[in-house]
Amino acid sequence: MKREPARVVAFSDAVIAIAVTLLVLEIRPPQDTRHLFHGLATLWPSYLAYVVTFMLIGQVWANHHVMFDHIRHADRVVLFLNTVLLMDIAFLPFAASVLAKAFREGQGERTAVVFHGIAFELAAILFNAIWEYTRHNRRLLATTIDSAGARAISRRFRLALAWIATGTLLGALLPALGVAVIAAFIPFYWLPISGEIPGTEPQHDGGGQA
Repeated sequence: MKREPARVVAFSDAVIAIAVTLLVLEIRPPQDTRHLFHGLATLWPSYLAYVVTFMLIGQVWANHHVMFDHIRHADRVVLFLNTVLLMDIAFLPFAASVLAKAFREGQGERTAVVFHGIAFELAAILFNAIWEYTRHNRRLLATTIDSAGARAISRRFRLALAWIATGTLLGALLPALGVAVIAAFIPFYWLPISGEIPGTEPQHDGGGQA
């Protein structure tokens, strides 16, 4: 049976939208309004966790569309892998909350950075699994992308595995450095991938995507 991926994308968009909305619920107003400015300033770990996690989830959303723009049919394996990916995305607000609390209280930062990084590393693994499965022998790919474009997307997705893993490992040693490396992932991965747009001629891509 040929199953169009439109419902997969719509369901994924809904889960991602809920996940980014839940992120802000972790940021609670200070109880002491007599020193409101100081109370708001001390919430900086929550602001940081919110911005970094929101932008990373935004990349997940953008790259999910890049991937499914070129998937012609979704079989049960794709549905299963995508469901596990969404389960991980729905977990990310909790990971962000753990990260913010650890930095706010000055305890457990290493564990929190590793925990947060592992959650995103799992998302990167699932992205690679879905894409490599669908592009194997081009069984499920549409004609909107050629082999060079498909390889460029694969390189971008694979690079995400190494990038996030590096940030996670560094976070186990120096939490602030780990967060910085993972945050540096944001501007680079918003860059377009050569050949991702239907109708354009793929060029050589030096990196990958997640």
